[in-house]
Amino acid sequence: MKVKVFANFREICQAKSVEVPVDSGNRVIDILEALIQMYPALDEEIFTPERTFKPFVHVFLNGRNVIHAEGLQTRVLEDDQFALFPPVAGG
Repeated sequence: MKVKVFANFREICQAKSVEVPVDSGNRVIDILEALIQMYPALDEEIFTPERTFKPFVHVFLNGRNVIHAEGLQTRVLEDDQFALFPPVAGG
């Protein structure tokens, strides 16, 4: 599955998108855990110690924020568009 990453996540992954093996699982949490296996520095950027999203970290599936679905338990299909956004500040 292709995971698009943005801002400082791109710096960590050294790419605009990362291919995550689909055999990792079929939930958002499974994809993120596989991504963290590949890029361990993402762990502290994405998750709190309780394994919830850090404030303002967002995952979008097909343009829809997973917090409006089942959050980390949201099912993912192989052809879904998966985008991972870090907190962004600006003015």
